[in-house]
Amino acid sequence: MKSPTIQLPIRFPLDVKAWIEAQADKNGSSQNSEVIRAVRDRMAKIEEQKTV
Repeated sequence: MKSPTIQLPIRFPLDVKAWIEAQADKNGSSQNSEVIRAVRDRMAKIEEQKTV
């Protein structure tokens, strides 16, 4: 079962948007998936730092 979701309008600088588009194309995924992946990676990194 999928987690509940919300819509969150976000503004990105053009260079960040271009990077998201490129990553999505490279990985065959959606831009939304790439943003979620980047945020989750950052979340994991912060959690890892807490345990050190």
